[in-house]
Amino acid sequence: MLKKLKSFFKEYVWNFGPRQNFKLGLYGPPNSGKTTLANKICIDWLGEEMGTSSPIPHETREVNIKEKISIKAKDGRELLFNLVDTPGIATKIDYEDFMKTGMSAGKAKKRAREATKGVIESIKWLDEVDTVLVVLDATQDPYSQVNVTIIGNLAARNIPVLIVANKVDLRKSSLKRIQSAFPQYEVIGISAKYGKNIEGFYNKLFELAGR
Repeated sequence: MLKKLKSFFKEYVWNFGPRQNFKLGLYGPPNSGKTTLANKICIDWLGEEMGTSSPIPHETREVNIKEKISIKAKDGRELLFNLVDTPGIATKIDYEDFMKTGMSAGKAKKRAREATKGVIESIKWLDEVDTVLVVLDATQDPYSQVNVTIIGNLAARNIPVLIVANKVDLRKSSLKRIQSAFPQYEVIGISAKYGKNIEGFYNKLFELAGR
């Protein structure tokens, strides 16, 4: 009953009025650029980074939160939210994959344990966030088990979603491929690393929040 009331309240507020200080979750597979995007948002509006990014998968292994981020539009609108950067979700984590990057067996096993714990924590946080940005690598095949699992969990919870196709600066990227994979959601292409179309991304945040 409590979960039903919580779900109803979220839907009511979302549909009938703009929200302030809501929880905005960043979800996606490892190395899609979630933390790079989180850092871009925080640098632009707080003047500081949120976390450390790395080419090695599962650099983010704990949920990180930045509170009271205020984004201002040119027309005077303001959006206030808490940003929740979650560990990358994976269906399989093998310590031997970390060893291929040069890690010792001990460090690789430790990272695999922490990464597994991080995935569980990410899934638990789906019951806490109000809306989600699903960050996908636009150079990769969107029809993966991980992506379908993430989208399925969000749809089951009726959580508002914006799909962010990241790394569109790369030659192999394809925005249309991601749009075709998930036609039920709006998709915006950006480069979090270089800030490409970041203004368009911020405008979409205002639309998503009903502002």
